[in-house]
Amino acid sequence: MSEHDRTAAVTRETSETTIELTLAVDGDGESEVDTGIGFYDHMLASFAKHGLFDLTVRCDGDLDIDDHHTVEDVAICLGEAFDEALGDKRGIRRYADRRVPLDEAVASVVVDVAGRPYYEFSGEFSQESVGEFTSVMADHFALSLAHNAGLTLHATVETGDNAHHEVEALFKALARALDDATRLDERRSDTPSTKGEL
Repeated sequence: MSEHDRTAAVTRETSETTIELTLAVDGDGESEVDTGIGFYDHMLASFAKHGLFDLTVRCDGDLDIDDHHTVEDVAICLGEAFDEALGDKRGIRRYADRRVPLDEAVASVVVDVAGRPYYEFSGEFSQESVGEFTSVMADHFALSLAHNAGLTLHATVETGDNAHHEVEALFKALARALDDATRLDERRSDTPSTKGEL
């Protein structure tokens, strides 16, 4: 891994899911996603598009039970991929703050790529599910991503009355904030911390 090749490949196999995931932080927003949950595929493709990440995901999960393990385990893998791809985080901007509207819904994300997992969420979703995706799993996706990527992440669904819009605004805010925070700052050659490491 170098600052010019910030990529990662992660696999995970448990009794609940089998996952293959690849990530290029400095991508073009291209994605190939198949989780078995149509709306989740749409959200991950949107995440890649708006963060300019190249992302492939193949997940075979226990959808006969529900969507929990699939959503959680893909988020775990995505977090691990960010952590691996960013390496020592030398030269990154580290912090970002994004608000994203989608029609009546607004979501915001504040992130520190600090190596210290911490997560807070506020807000609620107006409907229980969107297709086969349970709305509260958007919150759990962000939590699992934060814990496995080493992010300090504060996420909020500020307003809305349509869960599709609320969840999508949240995924887009996550994408834009992570894109901003992981960009290389040409003025910086070291790790952005007085400790010397993140």
